[in-house]
Amino acid sequence: MKKEQLARRLAKKSHMTEGAAADQVDRILSDLHQHMRNGQSASLPGLGTFRSGRKQDFPFDPPKPKPPKPKKESR
Repeated sequence: MKKEQLARRLAKKSHMTEGAAADQVDRILSDLHQHMRNGQSASLPGLGTFRSGRKQDFPFDPPKPKPPKPKKESR
């Protein structure tokens, strides 16, 4: 979901203009960003807790590239 879509939904559900809703979304994201830059976590009920840093809480093993196919020999 893009920020604009989130603002549109917020505007509909809270009976405010899309511009006011977009401002609210910007403020929330700015606060999240600021907390994380300061090394603090930020919790959003229903979404989880956001933490800064590079530590991964889950193992991530990216897919390995497939080896190239051998070329057919020309006679």
